[in-house]
Amino acid sequence: MRVYRDDDIDLALIRGRRVAIVGYGNQGRAQALNLRDSGVSALRIALPEGSRSRERVAADGLEASDVAEAAAWADVVMMLAPDERQADIYRAAIAPHLRQGAALGFSHGLAIRFGLIEPRTDLDIFLVAPKGPGAALRQLYTEGRGMIALFAAHQDSTGQAEPLALSYAAALGSGRAGILPTTFAEECEADLFNEQAVLWGAIPELIQAGFETLVEAGFSPEIAYFECLTEVKLIADLIYERGIAGMREAISNTAEFGAMEGGPRIVTDETRAEMRRILADVRSGRFVRALIEDSAAGYPKLTESRAQARSHPIEEVGRRLRELKG
Repeated sequence: MRVYRDDDIDLALIRGRRVAIVGYGNQGRAQALNLRDSGVSALRIALPEGSRSRERVAADGLEASDVAEAAAWADVVMMLAPDERQADIYRAAIAPHLRQGAALGFSHGLAIRFGLIEPRTDLDIFLVAPKGPGAALRQLYTEGRGMIALFAAHQDSTGQAEPLALSYAAALGSGRAGILPTTFAEECEADLFNEQAVLWGAIPELIQAGFETLVEAGFSPEIAYFECLTEVKLIADLIYERGIAGMREAISNTAEFGAMEGGPRIVTDETRAEMRRILADVRSGRFVRALIEDSAAGYPKLTESRAQARSHPIEEVGRRLRELKG
């Protein structure tokens, strides 16, 4: 796989475009600030009237405008609103106003992969997906470093979609670290699978289950919290720095032997089979349909899940221990 870096990329391409960022959340703000500091001077933040984010945009020294107005003005529109809202925003405020031959960019492939947005044929459609949260993207940039990003061109009407995507990614600072090619489908499907089966789905469930097991057996909640939650950061940092094999070399023989004995009892053949079922749900569109249905109903399932997470005993223990640490 080819890895692109700053020397491979023409930053002038994005500097010469008028760029509208739709949304000013975690990614929207970080990307906008990085673009500005990389010399993209024609930059607007597209937000609805009354959006609370407009105050933050002004405080950051950027210009906010209505989505339709920004779309009519822009050469590049970057869709950084929540996935489940992007189709409505595109149909109502972007498609009727975006100029011929303009570019529409995404940082997640969901809306294109699952047909929530069917873009006009005259548009360039590209993906730039930084591999981490916006806060980290911004911090790395200000430190003179960069975050690895993925890029793809789904629709190339002008012949500039791929170089424009690379130029945009370089303006985020990702050319300092590496920009890797992918497709909308690959990025989206892998990301949705990971969110459910590994990072945001499985790991918190495993932490809570371990905490519950120790507390039910008579261990103090504080000890259970330290063992099952606090040390997760240690292993994450070690894996990030050394890889899994290197992590095992850095821990004690006791811990390594315990990992050898216990890991396969938790991640069984049935666990792997369930992972394959999760991936099938992602690829079939079942997960995205469920997401859109919950959004349309006002997020009843998501609201209930958040309430359950907040009420779990591990949260109260964590609050007390964080207060001890100041």
